[in-house]
Amino acid sequence: RWPSLLKYYSHTDGVSWLEEYKARHNAGLEAQRIVASFSKRFFSEHVPCDGFSDIETLGCPSHFFEDELMCILNMEGRKGLTWKYYAKKILYFLRQQNILKNLKEYLQRPTDQQSFLEGAVLIDQYCNPLSDICLKSVQAQVDDITDKVRKVLRAKNPRHPSLASKAGEVLVPEVELQRQVLDAMNCVLYEQLKYKGNELDYYNSLNSYIHQVLIRRTGIPISLSVLYLTIARQLGVKLEPVNFPSHFLLRWCQGKEGSTDIFDYTYIDAFGKGKQLTVKECEYLIGHHVTEEFYGVVTSKEVLQRMVGNLLNLGKRESTDQSYQLLRDSLDLYLAMYPDNVQHLMLQARLYFHLGIWPEKVLDILQHIQALDPSQHGAVGYLVQHTLEHIERRKEEVGPEVKHRSDEKHKEVCFSIGLVMKHKRYGYNCVIYGWDPACMMGHEWIRNMNVHSLPHGPHQPFYNVLVEDGSCRYAAQENLEYNSEPREIPHPDIGRYFSEFTGVHYLPNTELEIRYPEDLELTRATVQKIYSSGKE
Repeated sequence: RWPSLLKYYSHTDGVSWLEEYKARHNAGLEAQRIVASFSKRFFSEHVPCDGFSDIETLGCPSHFFEDELMCILNMEGRKGLTWKYYAKKILYFLRQQNILKNLKEYLQRPTDQQSFLEGAVLIDQYCNPLSDICLKSVQAQVDDITDKVRKVLRAKNPRHPSLASKAGEVLVPEVELQRQVLDAMNCVLYEQLKYKGNELDYYNSLNSYIHQVLIRRTGIPISLSVLYLTIARQLGVKLEPVNFPSHFLLRWCQGKEGSTDIFDYTYIDAFGKGKQLTVKECEYLIGHHVTEEFYGVVTSKEVLQRMVGNLLNLGKRESTDQSYQLLRDSLDLYLAMYPDNVQHLMLQARLYFHLGIWPEKVLDILQHIQALDPSQHGAVGYLVQHTLEHIERRKEEVGPEVKHRSDEKHKEVCFSIGLVMKHKRYGYNCVIYGWDPACMMGHEWIRNMNVHSLPHGPHQPFYNVLVEDGSCRYAAQENLEYNSEPREIPHPDIGRYFSEFTGVHYLPNTELEIRYPEDLELTRATVQKIYSSGKE
């Protein structure tokens, strides 16, 4: 464990290693206590916004706490699935809180100290908090590309000023020398390294994450522009970002520095292999005329706003758990930059309301919206009323419903929780985490899913299943069959319901077993009957 913690120490510090070890040990115990408590507290609902209050008031060093969470996540084998599930949620929260703090510090710096690359990395980190992304690593990869450009430049012009060891500190003065840099950049990026705009999969969120752009060598106009601009500036060529509609561009001054004449600039399309464009060609690119204001330079904050806006639009495109998470993350980022933006505050309130999570926070957001813009009272009033109703319903909820297989109404239920199944019609693999003696969905769902076309219709057991593609489905008993070759189901919520995969079936965690107290014994008997004669 210790190599990953060395970055927190200085070689000159006098450290009592015994005290450090004790602190790490105690942080580990605290992390284990909190992780263990999460399953019992939050099994029936999304972890509430105040669910992480224990973590926000930690009495131990946060890096030791995080280190213990990583140890839980890296446990070998197929055990500890519930612990891993909640450790992941806590780590996600912890890292996002730190990244948000770093973003706010970044935005408070003077504009000339706000690196475009660092801003892109912060967005990347916030949307992928469990990935190992750091500015130092990304910068090293960019430096490597810059060195390759210098090599090409040296072959063309051995005396080029950009070849000096600290060329980025001094701007290359002559336009022709700047052109040589851009030509060398285009040669390395687009001919040698094969970077290109991702036209085939344009609306993939990976195109917006700078570490993925470097790995996959493809992206969208804004992410490729940040990379292109960073390399150019390191070589002494000052390119500037242009918030052009529909297609982000860079501009390169051909006239007097700081000119306000849009015709004094050449515009560069990093998405289009570094092609250099005139004003008229920029308009051809998007198919219509635009006013001069769209050719102006924008700040790093405005660049980040557009990057986050792209992610926000991607989150709106689909109704999946992944897109909802992207929408939540991008709204967090947007509101960190513009905390009083009524439109995005309302979107955040509607999103939480739609997902049925954090009703208390929804009320806080709505109160803030009403204070900012009283004209929103109609929409605010509607959401307040329904949110209060949701809170009241939650208060009235009794304990968990317990389903005994011995009950007469459950006699037709053939399968049990933890069994790995296969869908007869669609062929997907899944694991059962709940069941009903008959279809419990509403008439509209039954009609839309054409349930009445099944031989037994809705009057047969239906099963809640976690599917290998990450979705949750509700399947009729007649459509499921035992999986002859059971394997692990890679679903993000597997640990919410199960503690271990035995190799042929899943063991329910304590909370799920309380709800289905007689299923585990049946699952074991079923597995013994099906698989004992074959391979173990």
